[in-house]
Amino acid sequence: MVDIFSKKDGPRREDQDARRLLQGNGATIRRLADQISNGAYSRSRAAMADAKKEPTPDGLNIHVYGGPSAPSEPNPVVRISTNERVFVMDANSGKQMEFLGQLCVKDGVKYFALATKENGFISPPPEEITDILSDLNNVVIDSDEIKEKLADVITRRLEL
Repeated sequence: MVDIFSKKDGPRREDQDARRLLQGNGATIRRLADQISNGAYSRSRAAMADAKKEPTPDGLNIHVYGGPSAPSEPNPVVRISTNERVFVMDANSGKQMEFLGQLCVKDGVKYFALATKENGFISPPPEEITDILSDLNNVVIDSDEIKEKLADVITRRLEL
């Protein structure tokens, strides 16, 4: 033999009785909660009600600006990053504008590798830039001083 229990529509009779009991004795329950918590229950309910209210600008100075500022002219500069990448970036926004190459090490010698397909780079710079900087490809970088001079030479050649 099998007993089948099916869920009936609507709330259960026990739930309705419990809800009616709580609603009918709400004032007493709140008073006891305040008495047990030393008033913290009512303070927390008031704080929650205040948090739900819209803020009012009483005594505040509200400044409305006309939207985002217009983008400024890009200020391109040549930079050699800490991971030895050489690129042109916009000094105002910090965004990379053009990737030029990388300082690589082979057999203990550090050199500048121009970002060309021959050097294994996927996305080379435009041909004009490649033509201007082609003689700097494979230049040996012995010191930080030469690294700085490389950035200066690239800056002058690209007229930045």
